[in-house]
Amino acid sequence: MPMRFVDADEIRSLLTFPMLVAALEAAHRRPKIEVQDGFLGNEQGQYFVRHAVDGGRYMASKLITSFPANLDGGALPAVQAVCVLFDGSNGRPLAVIDGTELTYWRTAADSALGCKILAPLEPETLLVVGAGEMSTRLIGAHRAVRPSLRRVLVWNRTRERAAQLAARLAEQGIDSEPHADLAAATRLADIISTCTRSHDPLVLGANLKAGVHLDLVGGYTPGTREADDEAARRALVFVDRRESALAGVGDILQPIASGAIGQADVLGDLYDLVGGRVAGRRSASDITLFKNAGGAHLDLMTAELIFQRVVDQNDHPCSPPHALP
Repeated sequence: MPMRFVDADEIRSLLTFPMLVAALEAAHRRPKIEVQDGFLGNEQGQYFVRHAVDGGRYMASKLITSFPANLDGGALPAVQAVCVLFDGSNGRPLAVIDGTELTYWRTAADSALGCKILAPLEPETLLVVGAGEMSTRLIGAHRAVRPSLRRVLVWNRTRERAAQLAARLAEQGIDSEPHADLAAATRLADIISTCTRSHDPLVLGANLKAGVHLDLVGGYTPGTREADDEAARRALVFVDRRESALAGVGDILQPIASGAIGQADVLGDLYDLVGGRVAGRRSASDITLFKNAGGAHLDLMTAELIFQRVVDQNDHPCSPPHALP
């Protein structure tokens, strides 16, 4: 099979969130993938190169640009990328994949896997903090693993964008409403998923109700942060990959630096949780905090599934496409 280029439309035709969450869960039962990151530039214009090696199986590199000012114009997303997948047994290039779309899927599925393991079993209300490109993916992913979610609250700094997202969700038959009062919305939520570039905490621990699951997605540097010290102090704290979270995300590093929690209070990552080495939620009243720090290992896991689906479609060209989440 010749090397393939897989664009965003094809990715959307190949994947569903239940499928991808299952693939990530299975991958976390295998030995830990080796990763290495490189960064150039600054928060106004940054270039990342992320590498991952799953020994003897696959290798991948994702090239990423981050230009937050793109959001002001509305024509381009803030983060754009391309991912290259190689055969790990002989080094052969297998596929060039739209990394922007891949990132949307793997980020949302990463949070959904954390939700599957840590969230209350029958939540009804999801609060989404941030109404950007990731918001609809996070809603779809969380609802895929917790179908009891019947109501979505939306908060955004710009109230108009929150209203627009809520209207789009309503068109899909989802009970949704924009909320101007974040504190009040926080107190109502069973699951809170945040995806912003905030440098100041938005979700305050004092407003978290017993049993809530907090999914922090947006903070990606030591200076960005979405929840305060009290949220970390009250919660059972977990991360997607310990090395990634402790290397440079403010929602973990800042409460450690302030003394609100210690490094030992980061109880485990997805490898620990999926592998059964640490317990997750212990009671219905537990507050759980999951930091989605991302990483090249997730890119490789997702690229592998995309490539396997491409091969499957090539072998069975009459197979019907999977439904979108």
